[in-house]
Amino acid sequence: MNILSINDISKKYPGFKLENISFDVAKGTIMGLIGRNGAGKSTTLKAILNMVHADRGRVSYFDLDLKENERAIKQRIGFAGGEIDFYKKKKIKDILNITKRFYDDWDEELCIKYMKMFSLDENKTPSELSSGMKVKLNLVMALSHGAELLILDEPTSGLDPVSRDELLEIFKHLKKQGVTILFSTHITSDLEKCADDITYIRDGKMIYTGSISDFVGTGASLENVMIEQEREAFYEKFTD
Repeated sequence: MNILSINDISKKYPGFKLENISFDVAKGTIMGLIGRNGAGKSTTLKAILNMVHADRGRVSYFDLDLKENERAIKQRIGFAGGEIDFYKKKKIKDILNITKRFYDDWDEELCIKYMKMFSLDENKTPSELSSGMKVKLNLVMALSHGAELLILDEPTSGLDPVSRDELLEIFKHLKKQGVTILFSTHITSDLEKCADDITYIRDGKMIYTGSISDFVGTGASLENVMIEQEREAFYEKFTD
């Protein structure tokens, strides 16, 4: 079963165009959305969350059309865009009390569970947290209403190697709990540690979607294959 299906999403801006993006995210998997900075990863995520309005295309979650069922769908998914960047001086417990008003199925016991799991102090403010702990706070808010799908924009960007590794272990733990995850990243080594599938975007166009193993083949790393593909694309532009 596909928990998320994206069909022919396109969005045009001055100087950039996202073209005909289509991929599926299967239930119980981790998918990485990869590409260079500026390739269109964040635009894709915003379009599939209806944070920007695509010029064309269809997005469905749980076999429900996003445009017709946006509120119901967003009660069942969680989004985190990296570090929390609002209410920096408010205590975490106050931020959580505000956040839970937006969700019909907020689970206070689940929230306490993840706060303990991530070693977060509810009496601290976001300004007192490290980058890694801010990401974990964002995850608490995304998970405490029982999100079946997490959509994360560059969640490991800017984290030190130990914090990144801890976060990837959390992703693997969540997958075992039945949570599906889609996250964008340009750190391909992270995906080799936790992801099942990738969708690869270059210059607003989809290059590949499918399993990492099929894309990489035998004996190569995802990073090396991506670098080689980007090098070939650069030389094609250079020689045109």
